[in-house]
Amino acid sequence: MAAYLRSAVSAPRGLPSSTASMRGQGVQARPLAAHRQVRARGNLQVVNISSNDIKNGTTLLIDGTPYRVMEFLHVKPGKGSAFVRSKIKNYFTGNTVEKTFRAGEPLDTAVVEKREVQFTYIDGDQYVFMDMETYEESRIPADDTWAKYLKEGLIVNVVTWDGKTISVDLPNTVELKVVECDPGVKGNTQSGGSKPAKLETGATVNVPLFIQQDEVIIVNTTTNEYGGRA
Repeated sequence: MAAYLRSAVSAPRGLPSSTASMRGQGVQARPLAAHRQVRARGNLQVVNISSNDIKNGTTLLIDGTPYRVMEFLHVKPGKGSAFVRSKIKNYFTGNTVEKTFRAGEPLDTAVVEKREVQFTYIDGDQYVFMDMETYEESRIPADDTWAKYLKEGLIVNVVTWDGKTISVDLPNTVELKVVECDPGVKGNTQSGGSKPAKLETGATVNVPLFIQQDEVIIVNTTTNEYGGRA
């Protein structure tokens, strides 16, 4: 957060920037939006931001491809320049890669649209969603990066870019029932061991040894990790 504040605040004349960025100096940061410029690239709208403005969920446009920021960390080494380490996911392929940016590096973000929808049912290889405002249905081909977490009634966001549906944004966590796993180990409530468990949606996640079949658990949709009992 400190690195973020330093990038957003300009030092008053006569004061060093390190002093201006400290609390209690009466310096008010200008809204970051004031520095952002919307421009056209072909038929697309692109917004320019600083790497210091990256946050989870930001859609970066890299080499003409939209990426979603999954994780980020501002790093200020003892020697050398500050930088931002990130983990980003290709919206088209679902592949996740690590990317490092210089602190303050200008970046392009893709202007995407999101609609809140409810997952209703599966029709062949199509997942059917209902728009929460218009009640219209939309069909999206299955993509295992999100389909394995969907159960009937789940509220998600459909993401469109350049007129194409590029992804379904899931909640950070979902609650799913364990339908298949090895028997739980009686009395073993401590962490340390794990076993695979198949969930009601078809996803598989490693769970502690004490988890039993038919239990409902919390699953992190970004990391596919067990997050506790529901």
